[in-house]
Amino acid sequence: MIEIAPSVLAAHPLYVARDVGRLLDAGITLLHLDIMDGHFVPNISFGPAMVNALHQQYPDICLDVHLMLSRPASLLDAFIKAGASEITLHSEAEGDLRALLQTVRAAGLRAGLSIKPATAVDTVLPYLDVLDLVLIMSVEPGFGGQKLMADTLSKMGQLRQAGFQGALSVDGGVKQDNAGIVKRAGATRLVMGTAAFTAPDPRAFLAAVRQA
Repeated sequence: MIEIAPSVLAAHPLYVARDVGRLLDAGITLLHLDIMDGHFVPNISFGPAMVNALHQQYPDICLDVHLMLSRPASLLDAFIKAGASEITLHSEAEGDLRALLQTVRAAGLRAGLSIKPATAVDTVLPYLDVLDLVLIMSVEPGFGGQKLMADTLSKMGQLRQAGFQGALSVDGGVKQDNAGIVKRAGATRLVMGTAAFTAPDPRAFLAAVRQA
């Protein structure tokens, strides 16, 4: 079954617990957290404290932490200790990516690598042996509410042809009306922000997305 990962970035900043709770009550078991440093992307979101708060409140929920950081090495340990279940780095980030991904795995977490729309799949291929998931950015990262760039979806087929057997996640502009297209392109996980958090009936919304 397709995984749906609501992005906490789309929750109301004053009512995160309320908004997250609505989705968990509807059956969500996975949350996506976009961590932005204002340098790698032109926006700032939240840090390890948010991850830890969610982990303490919902210890059984998988926390998919997406580090949009120029220098992930400086905060990697903090997010591991905060309670992340998975940590995804960017292929465009600075540092020894292989060593960082191995650190994530050594801590017992799933390791992922993400690529921006203009970044070629080739940049991911050297790391397939240390990856549990690949996150395809279908918008320019940094802000929610953007339109999905359909030409990015072909990257999933390229990854499968290269032998990658892990999870394929798509993040950016994924909505109920295009979820079917994204799934048919090969996605096993849909990161959904605004669409998920603004759904009047979360349970009905999730069922419709899964059936798309």
